[in-house]
Amino acid sequence: MSPAVPTEDEIRVVTVPIGSITARVDRVVADLTGLSRSYLQKLITQGLLTVDGAAVRANEPVTAGTVLRLVIPPPAAAEPQPQPEIPVDVIYEDDDLLIVNKPSGLVVHPAAGHWDGTLVNALLGRADAEEYGGIAGVRRPGIVHRLDRDTSGLLMVARHDAAQASLMAQLKARRVKKTYLALVQGSVTAANGRIEAPIARDPARRTRMAVIATGRPSVTGYRIRERFAGWTLLELDLITGRTHQIRVHLEAIGHPVAGDPLYGTGTSRRGPDGLERLFLHAWRLELASPTDAHLIRAEAPLPDVLEAVLADLRVRDTTARVGHA
Repeated sequence: MSPAVPTEDEIRVVTVPIGSITARVDRVVADLTGLSRSYLQKLITQGLLTVDGAAVRANEPVTAGTVLRLVIPPPAAAEPQPQPEIPVDVIYEDDDLLIVNKPSGLVVHPAAGHWDGTLVNALLGRADAEEYGGIAGVRRPGIVHRLDRDTSGLLMVARHDAAQASLMAQLKARRVKKTYLALVQGSVTAANGRIEAPIARDPARRTRMAVIATGRPSVTGYRIRERFAGWTLLELDLITGRTHQIRVHLEAIGHPVAGDPLYGTGTSRRGPDGLERLFLHAWRLELASPTDAHLIRAEAPLPDVLEAVLADLRVRDTTARVGHA
């Protein structure tokens, strides 16, 4: 049975964060909601983005503290269509699963504002699309976990229902080891550490998550990989898997991820010179084979654009030091 599709308008209230630089409203709201700018501009032309009840134009500037109301109509189509023109970078493949390297900017599965052009559309466009597991529904063929739109790196895709059940069970039991690389603002003091802080939706800003005492238990481990002037490159172990967990935890300890439009402020939002995306990458996956439980390990190197940022930091900071634990 196909999953339920929204039939009523979705309302999102967005507050431009304090410390934000004045910018076009379509760019600001796209960053805060995760919607594509092209889709958002269509909504704006329909008068569905307002401030104090008045419709705004896409190129209107907005400043910190502005409260905007966005109406998102229900989707016109219930099921995604195959899009073979979207490339799928397969890092590992066997009879049970694929491990793919998702680029930054690619949404994993269809949702408001992204009903096509997603990883799911790309998977459906592959010749072997009919093999994928269906436990999670027709709109998530083989998908057992996700990455944020702006995060790059490794994702598992099950090729049949038994594999999908095995991978989902491993994730629930926290037996899949997921390691990320992130460049964060400031100098992290400890060579390694563990962040344990509960996470829930931010009651003041519904587009964000936050550390809240009544939230779900959340644990992130980290190790310093390299130090720079004003920045630190970390390896991070995602021990639990809450929404935006790494980004929330690093903001909570005063070291937000470079280039983060939602949890960063000032320098961290911009990142080092040359950075034009979130510096967060799902680098390594370790899991048990669904068939015979042998260890599967896959790695995806940092994208060239992120390596270039690090190379520039090394050139400008001759005191860069390797900081493995």
